[in-house]
Amino acid sequence: MSRRFAVLFLILALTIASALALSYTDFARPAKELKPIGLFYVENSYFGNLTAKSPEAVTAIVWDYRGLDTIYESAVFFLAIIGGLSIFRLESSQLMAKEAKGLTKISKTGTKIIALLIISVSASIALHGHLTPGGGFQGGSTLAVAPLLLIPVFSITRLVSAGITSKRLVIARSAAMTCVGLTALLPVLKGLELVSNLSFYPAEIGGELISGSLFFYNLFEYLAVGSGFTAVFLYLSTFEETYRREIEKEVGT
Repeated sequence: MSRRFAVLFLILALTIASALALSYTDFARPAKELKPIGLFYVENSYFGNLTAKSPEAVTAIVWDYRGLDTIYESAVFFLAIIGGLSIFRLESSQLMAKEAKGLTKISKTGTKIIALLIISVSASIALHGHLTPGGGFQGGSTLAVAPLLLIPVFSITRLVSAGITSKRLVIARSAAMTCVGLTALLPVLKGLELVSNLSFYPAEIGGELISGSLFFYNLFEYLAVGSGFTAVFLYLSTFEETYRREIEKEVGT
């Protein structure tokens, strides 16, 4: 008991010391002047000769000024999802091996309302990512919370029987990632550089600012992340005996 208390005390002391150290260093003090690279991004995120036409400077940096890096990062995340799912390798019929009724009607009704709100908020985060803080990854992560909430309330069998299967989700994620790649590649067909923005894509559609390719990147990343996380949640929610049964079959053969 005393050893456990000593460890907790040490963790608490280190936490307080770290907080105090950061509070009295330059990290906590506002810069007196912008660095040249920071000034460049501020001047060119919405205005300037190299503008991304986005008032949200972070999105402009992520998808425009360093867009190729972001695409590679999305590809790595995609491969990680596919690699993880390949370990499970269960069909939709196997995921439904055990019937579950879920929770009470009150819980289900409340969850339906909350899930709808989550989906609406996630879409707003993603589709307004070029205007306000947010973007495709943040929106997709929020979107995946809805099925994560539905699984324990309605049961995984209910979602799979409704057509929300890991196979379809992987196909949706693959299609979304393909669209991300095409968004970066299409300007090349016009003789422009890879990941070109406003020289190929319009800054506005119908009077609404979309910041060129930034809107499309956020949209497709939103769908890719949301479907990828949901596929993983489905597998992680599968009944343990289902996996045991499949392992026994493999060992038996």
